[in-house]
Amino acid sequence: IPLLHRALAMSKRSLSLFASPWTAPAWMRSNGDVRGKGTLKGHAGDKYHKTWANYFIKFLDEYAKHNVTFWAVTAQNEPLAGLFTPPQAPTIAFTAAQQRDFIAQDLGPALARSAHRTQLLMLDDQRIHLPHWAKVVLGNATAARYVAGLAVHWYLDAIVPPGCSLEATHKLFPDHFLLYTEACTGFFMFR
Repeated sequence: IPLLHRALAMSKRSLSLFASPWTAPAWMRSNGDVRGKGTLKGHAGDKYHKTWANYFIKFLDEYAKHNVTFWAVTAQNEPLAGLFTPPQAPTIAFTAAQQRDFIAQDLGPALARSAHRTQLLMLDDQRIHLPHWAKVVLGNATAARYVAGLAVHWYLDAIVPPGCSLEATHKLFPDHFLLYTEACTGFFMFR
C-alpha cells in the first residue's frame, strides 16, 4: 500500500490498477494446499465459490480503506497453468466452463452488488486459448454481461498467430477489449 501511494502520488495522471489472484486459501481448495494442482472445492454457486467471490470484495474493501481503488480484477491468474504447474506454485485450475460458471453465478454478481466500480477481466492466460475461451465464457449471456474484457499473457505468442487468436476473438466479441496483462523477458532460458 505504501508503494502504491508513492506511485499514485508521482503519476501525472491517474493509474488504472488491476489485481489478479494466484490462489484461494488451502481450506477452499481440492488438494488442501495453496500450492500445486488444485481447483476450488465444489462447483459454481456453492459455499466455496461464493466465499471466494466475497474474498475479492473484501480485498477491494480493504484497499479502499487506504484510498487505493482498482480499475479491474481478473477472475484467476493463468487458470490453465493450474493443471501443469510445478508442485510448489500457488494457483487454482479452472477450465473455460468453470470460469464461465464462477463469473456468472458468483464473482460477477458479487462485484455488481458491491460498492466498487471495478471491472472484471476473464482468461488472464496465454492467447493460445483464444478464441475458444472467449466463446465459452462470452457465449453465455449472463457471464458476458459481467465481463468488460479479456486479459492475455504473451509467453506462448510464437505458437499461434495474432490473427487466429486476438483478431478472431475481437471479430466475435467486439464489445469486449483485449489487454495484455502479463509479460516478461527471460521466460525461456534458451533465448
